[in-house]
Amino acid sequence: MQLIATLQLITLVVLMFLPVEAREPYEALLVFDRALILKGEAWRLFSYVFIPIPNLFFAFIAFMFMRFLGAGLDEGWGAFRVNLYVLGGMAALAAGALFFGFSADAMWVYLAVLFAFATLYPNEEILLFFILPVKIKWVALFSAVTVALLVFSSPVFAIPAFFALLNYLIVFTPGFVRGRLHAARVAGRRARFEGAAGDGVFFHQCKVCGKTEVDDPALQFRVNDEGDEICSVCRVKP
Repeated sequence: MQLIATLQLITLVVLMFLPVEAREPYEALLVFDRALILKGEAWRLFSYVFIPIPNLFFAFIAFMFMRFLGAGLDEGWGAFRVNLYVLGGMAALAAGALFFGFSADAMWVYLAVLFAFATLYPNEEILLFFILPVKIKWVALFSAVTVALLVFSSPVFAIPAFFALLNYLIVFTPGFVRGRLHAARVAGRRARFEGAAGDGVFFHQCKVCGKTEVDDPALQFRVNDEGDEICSVCRVKP
């Protein structure tokens, strides 16, 4: 991820030193073009991610942000898994663009990286424009709402959005489903325990006074050396 951001910045610097008439042909070599790809210009399947933001200031901010996200993912996943995630997302986006005819854009690749980072580190803070501290989950939420509004206003964007986030769905959906199922099982066990307690069924009983957690939920029970349960009240009695 850091490599892509670095190459984008280098590409922008190179373009700044090229004559105006030479910039457009140079950028045209990087653009995702379905017709030219089918004619054999296979590098366009991936070169579109190196097209830089035209403004140097915003390109530098994007460069720093992508390096930050990439470093965090490297720490959590390792370089191999991060590269697999990014390249897999680019491959899915390119396949969708070839099949459905839309133009692949680096924005979609970066969006999948942002969502992955925000899922792993939702409370990580960044300085927006180097001034305003914002948690990354709010940046991701704002981006998700923006994409949803874009798709709602123009449904044609639903297809590139799906292919761009396909790698995110593949990686994180199983864990999300497991988490929801685990929460449901915990809630079910808690409900059964509370129901059993309401019916007078107890799990602990004091050997001395005979009280249970049903009689007094505030009681705490400990097992003595003889293996008998003693409540917190009887333990302090002389």
